[in-house]
Amino acid sequence: MYLSNLKLWNFRRFGKDGLLDLESPDLDLNFTKGLNVLIGENDSGKTSIIDAIKLVLKTHSYEWLRITPEDFYKSAARFRIELRFDLLSDDEAKNFTEWLGWIGVGENAKAFLRLIYDVTKKLDDNRILPSDVRGGVDDEGYPLTAESREYLKVTYLKPLRNAQSELIPKKYSRLSQILQGHDAFKGQEETHHLVDLFSNFNTSIEKYFHGKDFDNLDLADQKGKELKCEIDRYVHSFYDKTKESQFSVVEGKLRTILEKLELSIKEEINPGLGTLNRLFMSSELLHLHKQNWDGVRLGLIEELEAHLHPQAQMRIIEFLQDENDSQLVLTTHSPNIGSKVKLSNLIICCNNSAFPMGNTYTNLSPADYSFLERFLDTTKANLFFAQGVIIVEGWAEELLLPYLAEKMKSLGIIENNLTDSGVSVVNISSTALLRFSSVFQRRVGNDTMNIPVSVITDFDFRPIEYEQTTMFCNALEKYLKKQKTENPKEFNEEEAKQVFRKNQKIVASYDQVEEKRKKEDKYNGQVVKTFVSPYWTLEYCIGLSPLLSPILFEALRQAGLEMESDGYSGKKIDVEWASFSSGKLQTSIAFDLYTEFIGYGKRISKSIIAQHFAQLLEQNTGITKTALEDDTSISYLMDAIKYASRQN
Repeated sequence: MYLSNLKLWNFRRFGKDGLLDLESPDLDLNFTKGLNVLIGENDSGKTSIIDAIKLVLKTHSYEWLRITPEDFYKSAARFRIELRFDLLSDDEAKNFTEWLGWIGVGENAKAFLRLIYDVTKKLDDNRILPSDVRGGVDDEGYPLTAESREYLKVTYLKPLRNAQSELIPKKYSRLSQILQGHDAFKGQEETHHLVDLFSNFNTSIEKYFHGKDFDNLDLADQKGKELKCEIDRYVHSFYDKTKESQFSVVEGKLRTILEKLELSIKEEINPGLGTLNRLFMSSELLHLHKQNWDGVRLGLIEELEAHLHPQAQMRIIEFLQDENDSQLVLTTHSPNIGSKVKLSNLIICCNNSAFPMGNTYTNLSPADYSFLERFLDTTKANLFFAQGVIIVEGWAEELLLPYLAEKMKSLGIIENNLTDSGVSVVNISSTALLRFSSVFQRRVGNDTMNIPVSVITDFDFRPIEYEQTTMFCNALEKYLKKQKTENPKEFNEEEAKQVFRKNQKIVASYDQVEEKRKKEDKYNGQVVKTFVSPYWTLEYCIGLSPLLSPILFEALRQAGLEMESDGYSGKKIDVEWASFSSGKLQTSIAFDLYTEFIGYGKRISKSIIAQHFAQLLEQNTGITKTALEDDTSISYLMDAIKYASRQN
């Protein structure tokens, strides 16, 4: 059996004003049979989901779980939790026969278990009325017995767990509770081998203080006997001459013996919190693999990454992902875990909702899942924690956008920069924009993710000036020669030139509305909005700006000097801006900057250029709000920032 669905009404942040409507839950969340990872920013509802499950099922650690007024949404007088379990085996189903529902008829009928926890409070004094967990297929259900509830308890590891405290010997230690529930000790309070061992050990202790060894022979060292005699002298005087003292290690009961046990890593000296945390998880998860157990095998782990370095996180999540005989629901704030888990096992929590990422819920194709599992690394996985996302093709945009947003903030164009707005810039270092943007597009009904996603992409059509370059002329000559050789009778030079020109993506004017619309339509949908550069590339657009082209020129000069110190021997700027720009149209300035120093072959690194440009832009105090807002060459970048940060 596995937990297949959770429904919540008016529980903590999952609620709405008005009467509770059983036909319209505030959260309707499906789980997978194996690993489920709840991922998202703080206060996105991850812990509320875990706590809702715990309140209904309770835990093996016998935590005291108590309903408080804060568990009710705003001023609601009632909250409701429903859990559903599917794929019950016959052995599991026999524990819940009175509460089962059925799908199908005859031999093909499948049992399911639906649990209900409906809690009410008095609004006048916030007094919470007693309520029991019930089961059944109708709206009310019937109370579960204590025995049936034992089969529903879950394994739970709390966040920031103190593993050291849990593993040391003490009364009612968590380790002793875990061991008592295991088949190795359960039901053997008087007969277990450890009881015999400790009984023999205590006999030896008692004999030592009588000056004897285990075989009742006199010890050479009689100091223990002397010590006991001295104590007995006081006992006789203070208490009763017929009584005597007795030394022993522990009461000879299995429970107290287990409470004296300590679990550690052999030969590990003074292990740290990370090692102890892994050891504690190893012992706690024993519940998931009990033999001859017909109950639920469900583990809840909050903040798996607690006290663990990134490589340890990777190793643990990789192992848990391959576990097939139990179900796990985890929460995490770790991009490392987010990048390692299969996308279909993730549940993104945001904006008072939760979004499973399996293939029945998203617009991703099977090929998209394979691609993202290969390339969704830790730097890209931060998109799972964002309040807004900007997806870009390369390093230049990633480096520039935060500085541009900060400049917009300083000029009063926007109120918050990207960090303040919780926006992540995700550099996919390729043109696979559609695969990443589709993560946020849903297939199911009104299940829309309220996370604005800006996709920034280059127009990618070359200006007419490109036809004058040596590169174009050489390529055209080679193409015409090949076409004439392969099809001499059908060869038409003018038609071949037009085909080649089209394949080279050359436009005669910059007013290519239709081409831009095609790109926008390719990625747009639901929360995803595309922002296409008005011209060729980002750097070319900046070069077309009278306001920004001098800054780009200086960035190119500084980038060239930096690369020269690392052995770069290519073309660098060795003239002044006035000399470079004198007598040129702005289109020629942009084209020359791009073709001579940035594009085609070994040129100055775009990322280094972008870094210097961003810093120079930040330092420039001569740019006004009006000038930047009127600059059409980079308005698409500013619009993308406004949309992703909800400031448009």
